[in-house]
Amino acid sequence: MRTDEELARGIQQGRRHDLSVLVERHHYALIGFLYRMTGGDRRLAEDLAQEALIRVMRAISTYEYPRPFKVWLYAIAANLARDHFKSADTRRTSAIIDDIPTLDCPEDAALDAEEARRVALALLKLPEPQRETVILRYYGDLSLAEIAEALDIPLGTVKSRISIGLSRLKSLLED
Repeated sequence: MRTDEELARGIQQGRRHDLSVLVERHHYALIGFLYRMTGGDRRLAEDLAQEALIRVMRAISTYEYPRPFKVWLYAIAANLARDHFKSADTRRTSAIIDDIPTLDCPEDAALDAEEARRVALALLKLPEPQRETVILRYYGDLSLAEIAEALDIPLGTVKSRISIGLSRLKSLLED
């Protein structure tokens, strides 16, 4: 199986099939990341994921091998989410959390959905820098070094943001 980085180089060399492999590999995880970044707005997450993949296609010539492709992709997605919420048209209010997956047992599904809502709303209350580092670490499954690279910040800043973010998240969930 070819690595993401090899597939990205293949796209640069004109192998179009490599793009579909990369999209299939990262599409759902990217939506999940953006879902959490947007406070549970599934439609917005899907739109931002699609835009991120379009930007990857357009900018693939600027991808520098052997930079980890996933880091590059998540940097693009994080910037899109930030830009969306910075725009004058967007007013951020408390999100309505939809599309929580259900389980077989209605009682378990209700408890899991409620817990997912609580976490999503608590994440939304974190300052953006802490929210995105926590989400990249625990939902995007990026290493601390990869987060530092994706967000173009020092490793120590990543550690600090995650530590403070987790502490605040714990506090919010206890209330």
